[in-house]
Amino acid sequence: MPIVFDYLLTVQVALLIFALFVLKSSIKFVPQNSAWVVERFGKYQSTKEAGINFLIPIVDQVSARRSLKEQAYDVPSQAAITKDNISLSVDGVLYFRVLDPYKATYGVEDYVFAVTQLAQTTMRSEIGKIELDKTFEERDALNAKIVAQINEASASWGVAVLRYEIKDITPPASIMDSMESQMRAERERRAKILESEGEKAAAINIAEGQKQARVLQAEAEKREQVLSAEGEAEAILAVADAQAKALTTIGASAATPEGQKAVQLDLATKAIEAKHAIAKESSVVLLPDSSTEAGSLVAQATTILNALNRGN
Repeated sequence: MPIVFDYLLTVQVALLIFALFVLKSSIKFVPQNSAWVVERFGKYQSTKEAGINFLIPIVDQVSARRSLKEQAYDVPSQAAITKDNISLSVDGVLYFRVLDPYKATYGVEDYVFAVTQLAQTTMRSEIGKIELDKTFEERDALNAKIVAQINEASASWGVAVLRYEIKDITPPASIMDSMESQMRAERERRAKILESEGEKAAAINIAEGQKQARVLQAEAEKREQVLSAEGEAEAILAVADAQAKALTTIGASAATPEGQKAVQLDLATKAIEAKHAIAKESSVVLLPDSSTEAGSLVAQATTILNALNRGN
């Protein structure tokens, strides 16, 4: 009996272990962003996505585990010749992801190797279409063209290239020296242009300042002349007004008998002074017979004055 019991116990343990093995083999947990390709008897059966999945032990086998995450692979440095026959050393980084695990498994042997090799050949082809200067200026456009060419060729592989970035473009040493000389000459040219523009701006500012100074000076002189003319005009008007007032006062006084006598006396005095002045200037003085005395002179002046009064 103990032997039979031990045998039965051993069989139960073996069956339990076998059941656990079968259970473990039939239940599969696929990680997130992953896909497993399952074959049954060596033929494609299904693609298991993330989560719990059940397989038939021994019959079903996982032939490939594909990651659906974005992957980055370094594209080795390689030589490329530009349109103007300049040899360059170019390397880059390729970003892609698996969209169809079935095609990535059965459409190509090694999709990573295939995509990187395609990136290299496409990059050489695109660089051969442009000149050296354009490789530095149009790097973004070059990357976009390479991605478009790779996606067109890799559609049957279930892989989508998201972007391609050129890390470094290294021309030969002689070209580097020429480019350095060219850049130095360009910097010197820009410096001279900036210096000449500065001198031009300074000259313009100086000329503008001188122009404004002359305009202000002319305006000041004009203002001074206007003020001077206005002053002279006011002075002339004041003198004329004073003379008019004086004549008015004299005329008013001359209309009276006392004024007439004063005028006669003034005229006689001025006549005597005039003859005295003539006598000083000449040794010969001719006098009319009727005008040898001061009284006659006064009478003549009075007659003239009376005639003027009558005329008025």
